Amino acid sequence: MIYLFIAALAYGIGSISFAVVVSAVMGLQDPRRYGSKNPGATNVLRSGNQLAAVLTLIGDALKGWLAVWLTAKFVHYFASQYEVGNEAIGLAAMAVFVGHLWPVFFHFKGGKGVATAAGVLFAMHPILGMATAASWLIMAFFFRYSSLAALVAAIFAPFYEVFMFGFDANSIAVLAMSVLLIFRHRSNIQNLFVGKESRIGQKPKDKSL
Repeated sequence: MIYLFIAALAYGIGSISFAVVVSAVMGLQDPRRYGSKNPGATNVLRSGNQLAAVLTLIGDALKGWLAVWLTAKFVHYFASQYEVGNEAIGLAAMAVFVGHLWPVFFHFKGGKGVATAAGVLFAMHPILGMATAASWLIMAFFFRYSSLAALVAAIFAPFYEVFMFGFDANSIAVLAMSVLLIFRHRSNIQNLFVGKESRIGQKPKDKSL
């Protein structure tokens, strides 16, 4: 029962779409109606409002961090009382990530999970988050494709986790998140191959993006 509660709470936290919330509060157009129609920071940036994009990025990352941090604290203080182990952390990581991808509050139509995944990784191990973020930043700086940077970071994240901390429940969660993130970027992968993918800060070339 406690694992079900942890999963439900993390999923609920993940279901808060900051792209939609921030845009609504700031009087901007719903990000699901323009650009890539993806409720994420990169698409919000296409509105021309950099502050809204930054707030979306921070919010989506913080919810991933919060769900995992709360679970880690719970395990630390109540492991013996509730017979819960470190696998609960991996469960919370997956649940908050799935909540972002398929949010119950927004008709199960969410973002692609890059910022939320980053928050999860930083909460699991700060050095893991930094290594993965560095991979994203390097690719984004040289190639200017947010999607390509995300794909490369997703591929490397599970290897970083296993290499630095060994194989455990967290490793399975990180691998599962990476697979889902790549799956959610399948249209971006197609656009990269045909040269239609928009670069960071650039208006999309057509409505299919």
